[in-house]
Amino acid sequence: MDSTQLPGYFTTSDGSGILSTADSDGQVNSAVYAKPRFFDDGTIAFIMLDRLNHHNLQSNPHAAYLFLERGDGYRGIRLKLTKLREELNTERIEQLLSDSKHKLVCNEDRYLVFFNIDTILPLVIGRKKDQQDA
Repeated sequence: MDSTQLPGYFTTSDGSGILSTADSDGQVNSAVYAKPRFFDDGTIAFIMLDRLNHHNLQSNPHAAYLFLERGDGYRGIRLKLTKLREELNTERIEQLLSDSKHKLVCNEDRYLVFFNIDTILPLVIGRKKDQQDA
């Protein structure tokens, strides 16, 4: 799968996503996240509150997103990401939230964090002799 196929994949696939980050010392955090938002420039973004994943991205721009499709077996994808920029409490965030079936109701700051997709991998890679999992 390439990045041009991802918006369609996420539109038609149902499942759960996990975003993982690490701080500058390598301490890892994982949290449940909605599907990414896609933009015309090829970037993706997640809406975040000021929690541990957002904090980690201030000192280490690398992240991984795992999407596990609902159903039998282990189907899904993994994305290796690099943070590019973020927005704080913008009108674009409000628009994205109003278009979403998942409402984020709170009185806290909201960040729209943009990522470059560095690598797209299947959830599970078939293992052959002398082949390592990515």
